[in-house]
Amino acid sequence: MNAADYARAIVAGTSLDAKLVPPPEALEFGEPGAALAERWAAPDAPGRPAALAITAGRDARVPPLAGMRDPRQRARILHALANHELQAIELFAWAQLAFPDTPAAFRRGLVAILADEQHHFELYRERLAALGARFGEHPVTGHFWNKLDHLATPADFVCTMCLTFENANLDFAGDYAAAARACGDAATAAALDRVHADEIRHVHFGWIWLRRFDDAAASDMWQAYLRHVRHPLGPRRARGARFDREARRRAGLDEAFIEALAAIDPTRPSGEPR
Repeated sequence: MNAADYARAIVAGTSLDAKLVPPPEALEFGEPGAALAERWAAPDAPGRPAALAITAGRDARVPPLAGMRDPRQRARILHALANHELQAIELFAWAQLAFPDTPAAFRRGLVAILADEQHHFELYRERLAALGARFGEHPVTGHFWNKLDHLATPADFVCTMCLTFENANLDFAGDYAAAARACGDAATAAALDRVHADEIRHVHFGWIWLRRFDDAAASDMWQAYLRHVRHPLGPRRARGARFDREARRRAGLDEAFIEALAAIDPTRPSGEPR
């Protein structure tokens, strides 16, 4: 199967099962050429079943971290985290279609991360079931999909998805894992620990490819990152209130970048301080 065919099926699929089909063992990543690239033009919205239609953020409120103590609120938090993974699955497939002229190694990496996101979704869905809940019983936002105008180039994509959203999750996943462990939910903590470990590799992927896509990045990765993110995204959204410095070192970020990010005051999507 051509990787673009697989990606199109993921993005356009109108059932949850369609989003979770694992990548075939043998995918072809050849350069598609102009005609095929036009045929596989990336859509501006995902296919979805009615129960997972994207709604406004005000209609899908998520409890704060302290809500992990209450199993019902914990289920709502896990539901929101599963929705993040669903959007990531779709958008890493979308990038396969949006950037067909990138190196095959980059597009293989997109599929590898997509498979990780599918696994993360299943981890959260299993924890929802253990709490007597199911994915789709609460409204879901399109927070990641709403940022398509930030993703004009492959460098924009890795800076937004890997070096902003997944970078921030180096803090958030650790915080949620600690909160789950503190309330005796070791299984949820273990799922979040796995997500945290995978996010380190995803941030590393974004770091490596930013260096390759931006010719000036090698001299100053922080400035390269800033060139490829736009308000309201950027460094204030690339970290949490607690800063996991060691995870970023393991992801390969240089000390200058880490120090610059550590010095930033984080904000919520609303713009309020964390």
